[in-house]
Amino acid sequence: MEPTQSLSQYPSITRYCRQEAKTALLAKNIGQSLGAYFASHPQAHLNLSLVGNLGAGKTTFARYLIQGMGYVGRVKSPTYTLCEPYPFVIDCQDQTIHLTAHHFDLYRMHDPLEWQEAGFAEHFDAPGFCLVEWPEKAEGTLPAFDLAINLTAGKEESERTITIESLSKQGNAIINKLDNEVYE
Repeated sequence: MEPTQSLSQYPSITRYCRQEAKTALLAKNIGQSLGAYFASHPQAHLNLSLVGNLGAGKTTFARYLIQGMGYVGRVKSPTYTLCEPYPFVIDCQDQTIHLTAHHFDLYRMHDPLEWQEAGFAEHFDAPGFCLVEWPEKAEGTLPAFDLAINLTAGKEESERTITIESLSKQGNAIINKLDNEVYE
């Protein structure tokens, strides 16, 4: 996957996925890239935003990404709970790494500080990553993101244009670890 230069100092990539299977492949590929990153940075924490209109496929994309990390249980929508944690293990050559993916859906938030009042701020420091749907609902109260993933639905139900933008050195490392796959 060849990164393209964005307006920021870090690269971005855009992929057009005609089928859900290709969207799933891209999300799992990102999950595997995250897994490789955490294998060499076991105490790291990353923040990922997941942006798109209602029905763009954000939760489905999150499900495939978390499964790409190796999580084998059911990945459900956090629409009503605001946050669903997914603990997983990465087995490295000489150690076992325990991390958690915190999947947030802020769609139902009415006030930008609700996520802080709910005690979620601590998750943004724990080893692993936070994947946040509808980050704009928090109006700038969230920590900085390392990757921004933007989904745009196409004319056909399964079509998606997906742009992944690196927003940090860590995000850049994730993009650079992605496999070069054909998604059309």
